[in-house]
Amino acid sequence: METAVRFAVLLSNLPAVAHLSPPAVPESSLLAALKISLLAAANSSLLGFLNICKNMEHDIQVTTTSSILSTIPPAVSKNNLTNDTQCPHWEVWDLLYIMQPAYMFIICVLGILGNIFVLLVFGLHKKACTVAEIYLGNLAAADLLLVSCLPFWAISIADGFNWRFGSLMCRLVNTGIRMNMLCSIYLLVLISTDRYVALVHALSRGRMRRPRYAKLSCITVWFFGLILNFPTLHFRDTRFIPELNITACILNYPNPNIGLACDILLILLGFIVPFLVISYCTLKIIRALHEQVVDRFNAENTERKATILVLVVLMVFLLCWVPFHLVTLMDILMRFGVFSGCDFASGLDVSNQIFTYLALSNSVLNPILYVIVGKNFRKKVKELMKQLTAKKNDSTSGSTRSQLSSTLKTFTTY
Repeated sequence: METAVRFAVLLSNLPAVAHLSPPAVPESSLLAALKISLLAAANSSLLGFLNICKNMEHDIQVTTTSSILSTIPPAVSKNNLTNDTQCPHWEVWDLLYIMQPAYMFIICVLGILGNIFVLLVFGLHKKACTVAEIYLGNLAAADLLLVSCLPFWAISIADGFNWRFGSLMCRLVNTGIRMNMLCSIYLLVLISTDRYVALVHALSRGRMRRPRYAKLSCITVWFFGLILNFPTLHFRDTRFIPELNITACILNYPNPNIGLACDILLILLGFIVPFLVISYCTLKIIRALHEQVVDRFNAENTERKATILVLVVLMVFLLCWVPFHLVTLMDILMRFGVFSGCDFASGLDVSNQIFTYLALSNSVLNPILYVIVGKNFRKKVKELMKQLTAKKNDSTSGSTRSQLSSTLKTFTTY
C-alpha cells in the first residue's frame, strides 16, 4: 500500500495527459483514431488508479492523524507523512509539541498523588464505604490508571513520537487510556443514577442502594469498558514510518470503514447515550434539591452534601470531556462530507489536541474537588488521621509496656 501511495504521489506531479498525447508524425486517419482511442483509455485507467491511490493515501492519513487517544498527533503526520498536502503549517503545532511532554508529566505526578490519596482515605477508614464512595473510589482508580499511562506517551512525544516500548505496551498503554474515558463516564452514570434514586425514589427503591449492588455495578462497568476497548487491543500496534524514520504506536485499521465504524460506536456508546442519562438524572436531582431547600428537610442533610459534591464532579467532567467528543463528532461528519476545507481540517486537528489534554486534566481535578467541595470527604480525612494517630499511640504505649515488663522481669530474675 505504501509503495502504491508513493508511486501515486510521484506520478501525480507529472502531467499524465501530456505524456500520453498522440505522436505528431503523420499517419492514416484510421490508425491515428485507433491510437487516440487506446491512449485515451489508458489515460483514463491511469487517472482512476491515481484517484484510488490518493484515496488510500487519505485513508492512511486518517488513521495516523489524531490525538494520543487514537494515533499519531497531526503535528507530525500532517507535515511529514503526506507530501502532496496543500494545508499550511500552523505555528501552534510547534508550541503544542514543546508543551506536551512537560504537561503530561505534571498531570501524571499530580494525578498519581491525588488519586492514591483518595483511595487511601476510602480504603483505610474504619467505616465501610457508602454506595457513593464506592463509585467515587472506582472513579479514582480509573483516573489513576490513566495518569499511570501518560509517562509512556510523554517520553514518546519527546523522542519525536518514536515508540520504544514494544508492541505489547503500545496496546496496553492505550487500552488503559481508553478504559479511563469509557469507565469514567459510565461510573458517573452510576453516580448520577444513585443520587437520583436517593433523592427522588428514596422510599420505593431504597433497597437498590446497597454496597453489594454498587460493587457488582462497578465490576460490570469495568468489564463493559474492556469490551468496548477491543478495537484498541486488536488494531493498536507499532509500525515503522520511513518518512519520519520512527517506529510509531498507531491505530492500524486494515480498512478505513472499520475505523469509521469504531469511531461512530465509540461516540454513541462512549458519550451520547451516557450523556443523555446523566443529563436526565442531573435535572431531576437539581429539582429534588430545590424542593428539599424549600421544604427544609433537615433529615436529608447528608444526602444533600453528597449530592452537591456529585453534581460538581459531574459538571467538571462534562466541561473537560464534552469538547473532545464534539471535535470527534465533527471529525466523523467531515469524513461523511458534511464539513470540508483545508483550514477547517487543520483547525479540527489543533482543537483535537487541545481538547484531548483538557480531558486528561480531569483526572487531576477530581481529588481537588473532593477536598474543596466534599464536606463528608474532609470529615473522613480528619477521622482517618485520628484513627491512625490513635493506632500509633496504642502501638507506642504497647511497646513501652512490653519494655517495662521485660525490665521488671530482668530485675526479679537477678
